[in-house]
Amino acid sequence: MAFRGMMFSRGLHTTFVNNEVHKLTRLRVVDNSEIGKQAMAEGKPPKCIHIYNKRGFGLIGDKVLVAIKGEKKKGILVGLKQKQDKKVPRFDSNNLVLIDDNGTPLGTRIHVPIPHILRTLMKEKTHSKGADYTKLLAIAPRFV
Repeated sequence: MAFRGMMFSRGLHTTFVNNEVHKLTRLRVVDNSEIGKQAMAEGKPPKCIHIYNKRGFGLIGDKVLVAIKGEKKKGILVGLKQKQDKKVPRFDSNNLVLIDDNGTPLGTRIHVPIPHILRTLMKEKTHSKGADYTKLLAIAPRFV
């Protein structure tokens, strides 16, 4: 009797599905930086190593540390799959723009539309953190 109960419980999957960016989440590079293009072409997207906030999971506009092609690079989350607040678009993939230490993007173009709320979030972070994120907003083609 006990054996049969174990057999049925072994097939059930009861883990909660996480719809947020946390450690070891695969991300999609959406700018035209060389390292990002190479990694996406090889089919080895970057993985999140660390999220620079106190929550432990990433939201739009958060800075993350990623492992890409054996190197550590920083990036900004510009689009997420998870359920968003009202008037914030939901994307099909977790999008990332690679930046250097002072906040300037590594690429010269972003290939996807950027959420409009990112303007206000980046302006707040530019004034409070000392890094200059206005260049990231300048290379964005469209805002949704």
